Amino acid sequence: MINLDLAFFIQIINFGILVLVLNVLLYKPLRAVLEKRRLEIESARERAVSVDRLVQEKVEQYEAALRAAKAEVAARRAELVKEAQAEETSLIEKARKEAATALDVIREKVARESDEARQLLRKQVDALSGEICEKILGRSL
Repeated sequence: MINLDLAFFIQIINFGILVLVLNVLLYKPLRAVLEKRRLEIESARERAVSVDRLVQEKVEQYEAALRAAKAEVAARRAELVKEAQAEETSLIEKARKEAATALDVIREKVARESDEARQLLRKQVDALSGEICEKILGRSL
């Protein structure tokens, strides 16, 4: 059995004093350091979340700017393609007109030269037929 004598109460008082001394010298400073550490970790987490949010916003802004630039480039490209097609059509039409004009000039020239050749041949036909008749008949006409 346990005897509850004076030594027991002295032990309890010693234990209480020890708890008070340890609380003042060890537990309170240790709890303060742990609390300070917990606050620093919480603060670092909040800063990390804040920085992550800021990075996400910047990424979204960058992607929006990139989409806008791509849309602008696509619109400009479509505009340039349309201008190029209009210029191509204009150049083709101009070339067709020039070709038609050149073809008309060539046809007129060919027709003129053909008429000149016919007239020359008609003149020569008379002279040649006369010469042939003279050679066949053997006398002058």
